Amino acid sequence: MDRKARVLVADDEPNLLENLAYALEAEGYEAEGRPDGESAWEAFRSGRHDLVILDVMMPRADGAEVLRRIRSIDPEVPVMFLTSKDEEFDKVLGLEMGADDYLTKPFSLRELLARVKALLRRSRRAAISVSANASVRFPLSASGIELDPDRFEARAEGASMRLTVTEFRVLAALVSAPGVVKSRDALVAAAYPEETYLSDRAIDCHVKRLRRKISDAGGDPGAVETVYGLGYRLKAAGQ
Repeated sequence: MDRKARVLVADDEPNLLENLAYALEAEGYEAEGRPDGESAWEAFRSGRHDLVILDVMMPRADGAEVLRRIRSIDPEVPVMFLTSKDEEFDKVLGLEMGADDYLTKPFSLRELLARVKALLRRSRRAAISVSANASVRFPLSASGIELDPDRFEARAEGASMRLTVTEFRVLAALVSAPGVVKSRDALVAAAYPEETYLSDRAIDCHVKRLRRKISDAGGDPGAVETVYGLGYRLKAAGQ
């Protein structure tokens, strides 16, 4: 992008917040730091950000609450959680809420910067593809679902769906091959072609959200079928 990418960082640890802002700016990003959830929300509402980094445990609105508010007005901006908790439940819950990535403290600044770079590359402002080697004709259409990556548009039975980039990529991988079973590993590769940080369990969270959004748009959530022990597939015509 022509301008510097703007990154909003919210964490109530002053030293960490200062170090994160310094590291991001040294990498050429424009960093905006906030010490609590409410001020982070106000900053997000008043400015245009390309990526948001949220500490899970913050005063005046925790990271989960800020994420909920962000997703209510912007389903596409990449969001990363920082958490001191290492329980699988917290990670899965964050993904179910709409986070794109998470990083457990303590972490190295090099790892955080690598993840920031990967998230920005795969944001809606970057090219969206099903896979690097796939020969797929767009827009895609199957089982009442239509996808147009050039316009970043998704529809179910003609009604618009607001998807994150990750959700779009997972759904595109399924819609591009109706009836074909896609393993969780294959869907991770489709959703995170630049870097694969998350476990295949993350795909279950994305599929759960996709089914809900398809249903909310008036489509059939059962169109995305679970094939137990193998993965997922989009119901083919006649199934």
